[in-house]
Amino acid sequence: MVTRVEWLEAGLELLATEGAPAITIERLTDQLGVTKGSYYHHFGSAGGFKTALLEHFEAQYTTRLIDTIEGETAKPEEKLQHLLRLVLADPDVAALEIAVRAWALQDPDVRAAQERVDEARTAYLKELCRGIGADVDPDRFAQLLYLILIGAEQVLPSIDRAELREIYDLTLRLID
Repeated sequence: MVTRVEWLEAGLELLATEGAPAITIERLTDQLGVTKGSYYHHFGSAGGFKTALLEHFEAQYTTRLIDTIEGETAKPEEKLQHLLRLVLADPDVAALEIAVRAWALQDPDVRAAQERVDEARTAYLKELCRGIGADVDPDRFAQLLYLILIGAEQVLPSIDRAELREIYDLTLRLID
């Protein structure tokens, strides 16, 4: 039997590779090799699946990262560096982030979820930047860090993760 998480991971994979219109029960059941009964057992409806998918996205790509960093006893600068390493570790995440943002332009529920994600990420970056005590506005600096990531995900041709890391290293020199 396919688990709830397997359904959600399959949904995120379809979203990242083909966009929101590809997330249908037929595509998911074909991909997972199961019947629709398991889908309805776990989610009840397409709306239930969408809600669970967005919650899973938020949990995996925002809450989990913040919890990982907050589980450390380190200085804010070290936490920020570790967060950047985690964010830049998976090159496939950019496609998912782009797909969620595109979907958010079409669907108010997805837009609300994207706003929650952006607010949580930015708030956490602000918290870290305030702890650094640099001679720059920490809130604006946090926004700059986040906007670099979002912009890098949108530009074509894409910026590889090593290049993006170099851009972050350059930017972080502003607070040295």
